[in-house]
Amino acid sequence: MTYIVTDACVRCKFMDCVEVCPVDCFYEGENFLVIAPDECIDCGVCEPECPVDAIKPDTEDEPDGKWLQVNAEYAKVWPNITVKGTPPADKEQFERETGKFEKYFSEKPGKGS
Repeated sequence: MTYIVTDACVRCKFMDCVEVCPVDCFYEGENFLVIAPDECIDCGVCEPECPVDAIKPDTEDEPDGKWLQVNAEYAKVWPNITVKGTPPADKEQFERETGKFEKYFSEKPGKGS
C-alpha cells in the first residue's frame, strides 16, 4: 500500500503534509502535490494533516487506479518538496469543489524546495 493525493488538493495545495513526511516523498506541481508511490513508506502521518482530506491510502483509489497513476507519473517529473510553501491565496474558493482535476489541473511543475 501507498498513499495518494487526490482531486481535493487541486487549487488548494495547503502543503501541511510536506512538513511531516519522514521520507520526503512529495513532489510539487503548479497547483497540485503528488506522492511518489515507490518512496512512500506507508506510515500515514500525512493523511490527517491535509485539511481537505485529499490524501488517501491507495486502497481507496478509484477502481481504475486513476490517482495512483497520476501520482506515479508526476512524481517522476516534478520537483521534490520538503518544506511547506505558501498555499494559493484563493484556496478557500476551491476547498469544497469537486471534479477539480478535470477543470483546473496543470501539468506545469511547481518550485519545489
